[in-house]
Amino acid sequence: MKKILAFIIAFVISFTMTAQDKKIDFKNIFKFGTVYGAVNGGTSLSDEDEYSVTNGLQTSINETPYDYSILFGIRKIKKFGHEDKERFKNGTENSFSDAATLGRWNNKIEFLFEGEYKRQEGETYLDQHHFIRYVGTDGCTEKFCWKHYIVKVEYLEDGFADIKYFEASERLTYKPSEVDNLTFNFGAAQRLAEPYGYNPLEEWLLSNNNLHYTQLALEEGYTIEFDGQGGVEYFNPDGNSVATSTEVWEAVVIPTALSDYSEKKRNELKNTIQHSFVVGFDYYKYEKKSWLHTWGNIMPYHYDAGGEFSYHEYNDGKQWLDYSGGIVFGHWVNKNLGVFIEGTYNKYWNRQWHGFSAGINYRVF
Repeated sequence: MKKILAFIIAFVISFTMTAQDKKIDFKNIFKFGTVYGAVNGGTSLSDEDEYSVTNGLQTSINETPYDYSILFGIRKIKKFGHEDKERFKNGTENSFSDAATLGRWNNKIEFLFEGEYKRQEGETYLDQHHFIRYVGTDGCTEKFCWKHYIVKVEYLEDGFADIKYFEASERLTYKPSEVDNLTFNFGAAQRLAEPYGYNPLEEWLLSNNNLHYTQLALEEGYTIEFDGQGGVEYFNPDGNSVATSTEVWEAVVIPTALSDYSEKKRNELKNTIQHSFVVGFDYYKYEKKSWLHTWGNIMPYHYDAGGEFSYHEYNDGKQWLDYSGGIVFGHWVNKNLGVFIEGTYNKYWNRQWHGFSAGINYRVF
């Protein structure tokens, strides 16, 4: 992770300083930035009673530990008109506009570095979101100009959605004179991630498409002992008994063994880089009673560099469509009644993750 963050910083600073031929002013880079940290917690799932009649009636309690999160970050992103400017950052708020391609600052570096370790419903996750963005608009009056560009490098890790990748993109921008507040962009994107299309269990499939799961478990260190009287006991790689019946072995132990094996095999693989063509748009208009911020990105073409774990191999050698987008909309119908909708949606490779919020507000006065 340290190497990735160092590369992000060096890449953007080098690019922007070369393009603008200016000296690096670190004081100006971090001016108006905010450093924040927070600890949040709350009650998780309620306790559940579990019953067993194997050796008479037995009762146990399944407890889920409380939820918590520990978060630290530093950000310098100019707020959009619809965003709360005075609220403290505690990590529970969600600014969907952070995912937009364009920000409100031109010819300045914007950045976000945020990490969060959390426990949710008994499972622990590490979430990270880091990016540096630079939008250049200096000098040129032509519609198409190399000085109108976006450079963004980003690292995202969402443990709950099981997605993790590094992305860099370099794009030219174009603003049509016919439509105010609308910007189109196009260029190249490079993504570094694990080979998500890879399925470690395929090599264990039989000719009838069933899985040779028992042999896989035995090779992973599980053992089976028969007592000679029809009884059987199953042990995990640590030598602990995990099942005394075939039903429990197949319903409980095997799914765990397959999951552990798949995770181990994926972790053994090196990350692969994907070069893609990207095209997008960004529209932002704000008024006190109504605002709309929407953006989208499409990657319709991906360079096939070959390789055993290229995603093209898992897609029958064909191209595919990756995309992302978001919307933030709010409107006060009158001085009392307002409606809003906001959210993001992403689809990369065979992974999808999203978030949304929608509702109404009625102010009583």
